[in-house]
Amino acid sequence: MIKQSLLGAMALILVLGFAGAAGARDLSDCERNGSQAKMAASNSSKESPKPASAAAARCPDLSVETPVKSLKAEPVKAMIEQDSHAPEINAAVPPAAASSSIIRAKNFTVLVKRPEKATAETLVLLHGSGGDETTMMALASRIAPRSVLMGVRGRVVQDGSKRWYARLTPTRFDQRDIRSEANAFAGFLQDAVKKKMLDLDHTTFVGYSNGANLLAALTLLHPGLVERAVLLRPMSVLEKIPAVDLSSVRYLVVAGQADVTYSPFAPALEAMLKDHGARIDAHMIKADHGLGDEDAKLVSDWLARSNAVSLN
Repeated sequence: MIKQSLLGAMALILVLGFAGAAGARDLSDCERNGSQAKMAASNSSKESPKPASAAAARCPDLSVETPVKSLKAEPVKAMIEQDSHAPEINAAVPPAAASSSIIRAKNFTVLVKRPEKATAETLVLLHGSGGDETTMMALASRIAPRSVLMGVRGRVVQDGSKRWYARLTPTRFDQRDIRSEANAFAGFLQDAVKKKMLDLDHTTFVGYSNGANLLAALTLLHPGLVERAVLLRPMSVLEKIPAVDLSSVRYLVVAGQADVTYSPFAPALEAMLKDHGARIDAHMIKADHGLGDEDAKLVSDWLARSNAVSLN
């Protein structure tokens, strides 16, 4: 009896020991593979994401998405009629984009901020993915403190994220939607000019990421509307480039060296714009996809050199 009891106790100790070792192994796997789990989660929006390792799949996702803080600027005598409450479902998108949830507003939502002793200059601000009409206000206020700021929200909401046009993957986009939204934005600008609410000779357009891409497409699809464009973290999104003359357009292009997804596309965009006659001031700075102090200084200096007034 005593011998059997001793054998049973030893067996129990061995089982617990193996279980503890397995638990310790799982914990170290979590520590080693935590970054893989985060990468797998961040890649979930791509068409064919690579699955994380089995160990990473068992690990709890400790990553936290920090929402971008938007400046709560007060609307100051809105120059354009606003209507953000009339969304409609986009029923005419290619099959690849149709798998996404896409909502399209009928009109652009606009926020105008007019500082005291404002100059005649206006900055039209186009946000990046997930932003809105307020997102670029704080940066623009630093860039041009006395300019009128007009923040515009893109009409598309794809899978809950505000955008300027539908995307298929992070670097491939719905060509029909780009052209449709560029046409809509061109109509918006032309209407503002007719109503004498916007003077394009005293207007500089500043676009970031998704907004910069729409802005670059707009200059190609509707030449003559934009004379000065600031493109922050851009890439070329049009697959078929129209044969247009951009000799009247000046661009400031700012890419980030650590922006591993999009900075490789910046040189091709710059070359394409130059081939169409545009004047380019291009910079590759020590930054990732986010914007910072160096961006603000580059844009401010560029505007000061041109006085934000057409020299054409």
